Amino acid sequence: MAWIPGGVFTMGSDRHYPEERPARSVRVDGFWIDRTPVTNDQFAAFVAATGHVTVAEVAPRAEDYPGAPKALLRAASMVFTPTRGPVPLNDASQWWRWTFGADWRHPLGPRSSLKGLGDHPVIHVAWPDVEAYAAWAGKALPTEAEWEFAAWGGGATTTEFAWGEQLTPSGRQMANIFQGDFPFRNTGEDGFDRTSPVGAFPANGYGLSDMIGNVWEWTADWYGPHQAGPKSSACCAVENPRGGQEAASLDPALPDIPIPRKVLKGGSFLCAPSYCRRYRPAARHAQSIDSSMSHLGFRCIVRPKT
Repeated sequence: MAWIPGGVFTMGSDRHYPEERPARSVRVDGFWIDRTPVTNDQFAAFVAATGHVTVAEVAPRAEDYPGAPKALLRAASMVFTPTRGPVPLNDASQWWRWTFGADWRHPLGPRSSLKGLGDHPVIHVAWPDVEAYAAWAGKALPTEAEWEFAAWGGGATTTEFAWGEQLTPSGRQMANIFQGDFPFRNTGEDGFDRTSPVGAFPANGYGLSDMIGNVWEWTADWYGPHQAGPKSSACCAVENPRGGQEAASLDPALPDIPIPRKVLKGGSFLCAPSYCRRYRPAARHAQSIDSSMSHLGFRCIVRPKT
């Protein structure tokens, strides 16, 4: 793990997606954080020690999903599936497939395996899975503010990207993201079509790898709109914010399925200049706590005892 000394930074952004607003001054205390996302090998050790069964390996209960077709109530997870050509980018169902038998051991479906992927981030983990891992490891999940502060790497917190103003400075690939025409043609200029081994791209100033790209990462905060707080200055920074309320995190588009949502951070190998420009520290996304996907992982922190 790496020590993050804490401090004041500008959290959020007024220049990008609406959910990132407003930019405001925040202070976080120091903490330790995993240098990389939790890998398949690390998660396998947890499962071997505890016998944990992930959410994706258990069939959903009909009473939890009113109206869901019985044929879909089988153990499964969401797998990114490239389309054959251009599709409307406002319809994610075009490239996501509810894939029976997909789970952390079988990232693309029942016929796939983890061969050669031991040092890749574990994926297909839902909130109960990451909570269980953190408890076993004696750690915790970071808040959105802690995660975002660490992602900046100790540098300026108002540049376009975590590493500066250019996505690929001097042509150098800084993170595992999507190049080409999303969602059907990935040119793989960064060397990877899906996840990459942790540490394959430059670490930030704190020695942290893959804070941007590769996989989205769970945080402990319930999803909700940002609060403005005091004016942005070091003397008036919000102290260690802990996010919204569970009840307010429900998806208004699914009133019959009241499943709370957590904040995800960092973007993934599916973020592209042409779609989902969320390969930035301020970017955020809502994720239902019962859901797992093929571009979603996590890392843990340890806060000093007080």
